[in-house]
Amino acid sequence: MLKLRPLQDRLEQIYGIDTCQDVDDFLITDRHLARALEGREHARDADELLLVREQDDGLGVSLFLDADLVGRLVADDPEHSLHDGNLADFCTALEGVSHFVHLVWRARESRSTSRLELELQAEVDKFVSSINLLGRQGLGAVPPALHHRLFQQVRFDETLDDSERNRYETANRYAARYCHHLEARFLRPFNAGPRAISDELRDFYRLNLREKIARIERAPAT
Repeated sequence: MLKLRPLQDRLEQIYGIDTCQDVDDFLITDRHLARALEGREHARDADELLLVREQDDGLGVSLFLDADLVGRLVADDPEHSLHDGNLADFCTALEGVSHFVHLVWRARESRSTSRLELELQAEVDKFVSSINLLGRQGLGAVPPALHHRLFQQVRFDETLDDSERNRYETANRYAARYCHHLEARFLRPFNAGPRAISDELRDFYRLNLREKIARIERAPAT
């Protein structure tokens, strides 16, 4: 059985937050159920969806991950060894957990978010979580090709409409720039220290979308 809680715990530790919820309690792998909850029987066949429903007492949330994806992650667990063969599946699952954590934490803080901010933060989280996990597995240095693998070697779903595609492309572009800045400023020189990048990431996480984009645009090109 796949456990997503380690991904959630890692994100909450990195950003110094607590959602007081367990993402595994909200996981579903039945595509038909996901479509019913989404209210679109003919929705595109995404491998990951965060399903949010407004209810009288708050938000109803479910995280859908495709059953085949879950099976691959169980058979080749990134928590034991993250490598090129399971990186894409790891990032898909991490994206869903990122959406869940960000949405629930913002709700607990009585703050709103947007689809673009969810996607932007998830893209950053993929990079940061991959580095964190690889470090725990004893790699040490940041793989030189990781940034290219996550931000340049991407393909967008051809069934996306124009607004959806623009949202994903915008999130990818801004996250790529921000993570390049993180790598150049904190990770490549190995002289900034873990506290410096931790402070930066936690501060960035607490900004709203407008502030995040402004910070990214102010970051020096390197």
